[in-house]
This record gives sequence, C-alpha cells and structure tokens, in this order.
Amino acid sequence: MGAGHDHGGQVLRAGERHRKRLWAAFAVLAVFMLVEGAAAFWTGSLALLSDAGHMFTDVLGIGMALAAIAAASRASREGQRTFGLYRLEVLAALGNALLLFGVAIYVLIEAVRRFGTPPEVPAGPMLIVAVGGLTANIVAFLLLRAGAKESLNLRGAYLEVVGDLLGSLGVIAAALIIATTGWLYADLVVAVAVGLFILPRTWQLGRSAVRVLVQAAPEHLDVGEVEARLRQVPGVTDVHDLHVWTLTSGMDVVSAHLTLAEGADSATVLADAREQLHEGFGIDHATLQVEPRTAAQDCQDSW
Repeated sequence: MGAGHDHGGQVLRAGERHRKRLWAAFAVLAVFMLVEGAAAFWTGSLALLSDAGHMFTDVLGIGMALAAIAAASRASREGQRTFGLYRLEVLAALGNALLLFGVAIYVLIEAVRRFGTPPEVPAGPMLIVAVGGLTANIVAFLLLRAGAKESLNLRGAYLEVVGDLLGSLGVIAAALIIATTGWLYADLVVAVAVGLFILPRTWQLGRSAVRVLVQAAPEHLDVGEVEARLRQVPGVTDVHDLHVWTLTSGMDVVSAHLTLAEGADSATVLADAREQLHEGFGIDHATLQVEPRTAAQDCQDSW
C-alpha cells in the first residue's frame, strides 16, 4: 500500500510542479482572448471568432486544471477521501472536450450559414490580431509542453493550445489572402478548417477521460497478461476477482485475489506479486488478497 500512496503523491506533485506555468499560461491567454473576441465582433471575421472561442476554452480548461490541482492537494490531507480528489482532473479534461466540441460545431454551422454571402472583413486589423494570438499561443505552448506528458488534465489544456496555435496560423493566412486577393471566402474556409481540426482531437480527449471515469482497463494494458503474470508467481495456484483501472493520469490500479498453494508463504507471495506488477506493467498501487484454496472455493466473483 505504501508504494501506491507514494505514486499518488507523485501524480499530485506533477500538478504542483507546473502550477506556476499554468498560471502564466492562463494570464497570457485570458488577456488576449478578450482582445481577440472584441476584434472578432468588430471585424466580423468568423475565423477570428472561432479562434477566440477556442482560446476561451483554453482559458477555461487551464482554469479547471488549476482548480483540480488545488482541490486534489487539499483533499489529499483529508482522511475521509482516501484517494484524494484525483478524479477531478479527469472531470476537468472531459469538460474541456465538451466545450471544444461545442465550439467546433458552432463554427461549422455558422460557416455554412454565411457561405452564400460572406461578409466584408478588414484584413489589416484581422492580421494584426491573428499575429498577436499566435504569439500568445506560442508562449502558452512552451509553458504547458512539459506538463502534458504527466497529466491528462494538462494534456487537455496543451492540446487545446496546440489546436489554437494552428488556428492562429490559419487566421493569418486568411488575412493575407483577403488583403492580397480580396477573396472573402478565405475567412470561412479557415474557420471550417479550424473546426474540423478540433473535432478528432476533442473526441480522443473525451474518450480517454470517459474510459477513466467508467473504470475501464487502461488501453495500454492487457488484463489477460496481468493475470498470467500473477499466476506465474511462485506459490500462486489461481487468480480471481482481478480488476485493473486508472484512478487518474499515470496512476493505474489493480485489485485481485490470489489463491495460495499448500505451504506457500503469504508475505513472500505478496512481495513477488507486487514486483511482477511493477516490473511488467509499471503498476505500483495494488490491493492483493491472498487466501488458501479452501477459502477461495467460497469466494464468489460478483462483478
């Protein structure tokens, strides 16, 4: 159990390590979101509006990440929440996915509505704002890149910023096309491209979050292989009531009943089983129940 608590602390510390970077990214994007939103309404640019909407989800997503880190840190010190509030980061990631999906659908619908008569868009202000948006997103991208490898929640915010960065490049391209050719449809084409770019990444993020929330086995783990490894532990004759799930990013959990052979030492079996889980699958939080063959016969798997 000690190894599990230590790994849980590592997950929490991963968020704590990146708190200042999150706050910096939050401030940069929040300020420019207001600028870009105001410019979108002034110029009538749907591409700018889609980029501003996407940036809004960046800001909200990072805000939820900060809230999740703070709540998990507080809950980890409360005895009644034995797992802390690690799932908050997964809920925040799911919220990000839903928001991104909504923004993408709105942009696509609005682009179709405008397609017959694209409005006049002043290319100069549009270009200036888009370049500023690109700069803000590059700063946020650099701030969040390291944390995206350690946390699903931070990865959600990072993916939003990556999408928004590419969206800003698209808005710049649209502004240059309008300025040089007068082709107003460039604004709509870029808006649609941004929307279509967002959707598959949103689906993947939401799917990952839902898998955690429904306690499905991690995609990178084969439950059959986990069971086979445990059966190979000397002194184990049977494995049942095996469950593998993810508590939060980077924290996979196993529970299982191990049936002991006659004369097997339970302490040795437990130590060997935990070593197999750690070395074979990187699982450090395991709740293992050892039982003699006579007790195992009465143990019913109800799940």
